[in-house]
Amino acid sequence: MPPVFAHGRLRLYLLKLLDEAPRHGYEIIRLLEERFQGLYAPSAGTVYPRLAKLEAEGLIAHTTEGGRKVYAITAAGRAELAGRQGELAELELEIRESVAALAADIREDVRGAAGDLRRQVREAARQNRAAADAPSFDSAKEDFRRAKEQWKEQARRAKEESRRARRDAQQARHQAWEAQQWAHEEVRRATRHVQEQVEEHLRRGDWPTGVAEGVSALAKEFGAFAARATGAAGAGGAEGTAGAEGTAGAAGPNGTAGTAGATGTRRPEPPAGPAPEWAEPGATPSADPARDLDRLLDRFRDDIRDAARDHGVTRTQLDESRHHLADAAARITALLRPGG
Repeated sequence: MPPVFAHGRLRLYLLKLLDEAPRHGYEIIRLLEERFQGLYAPSAGTVYPRLAKLEAEGLIAHTTEGGRKVYAITAAGRAELAGRQGELAELELEIRESVAALAADIREDVRGAAGDLRRQVREAARQNRAAADAPSFDSAKEDFRRAKEQWKEQARRAKEESRRARRDAQQARHQAWEAQQWAHEEVRRATRHVQEQVEEHLRRGDWPTGVAEGVSALAKEFGAFAARATGAAGAGGAEGTAGAEGTAGAAGPNGTAGTAGATGTRRPEPPAGPAPEWAEPGATPSADPARDLDRLLDRFRDDIRDAARDHGVTRTQLDESRHHLADAAARITALLRPGG
């Protein structure tokens, strides 16, 4: 059976649990056991060294209450957790799949144990009949009846856990699909907004201003889109749990407590923010418009790199950024052609 947590994932999940509330080490172990429906519980030798490493890195800190260390997440820990919301959503789905795999293994173990027990009981009954020891045979028969009832109960519980894990995994996939649809709609909205601004200047014959404002608007839309995606991912991931009975707070615009996508409402969009100084019409003009355009593109690239370095980039944001850049490149290239 594969490990429950891949390399580095338990560390991320400990940050999530401490982001929910301060906890001591024993409470964290019991909480993990509850969220795996009793099918998995990490040892103290697994959890405490990782807590010590997180504290050494400044991501968590501890206080002492009643002789116990109570761990709490720090601002640096929250920053790392916010930058890894995409990984956290994948981890929630992996946990559900792990629960399903553990339940399947338990069912196989129960079937194997029940088969062995049947063979042992049959052999005992055969020996008892040969020895004409009726009381011993009756006792073995009663043992078999009790073992059979116990096996049925274990099989029923394993089947229920498997069904619940499949349902939660299906809901997590549906939430991921809703998040993708939301991101595509944001890209289309931003593209229409930038196109309208550029075309307005083109109609007036002012193509240098149209290029400058188009690049500026694209930069603002990138910033606004990243802020909305990060805010929605944090809100969706904070409410979900890893247990088979809860639903994951998947990253997306509709992330609510365990029912992401159920209401279909969108969070208010934050303002795009002021245009950069370099994007104002007429900023740092020279006698060479082509050289001015090169400078505009350099400043635009520097702003995007700074934002990526400061806030990080998720896989979804990278895909949407590629779409924005391709669209802007096509539009500006068409603008610079003769007759554009």
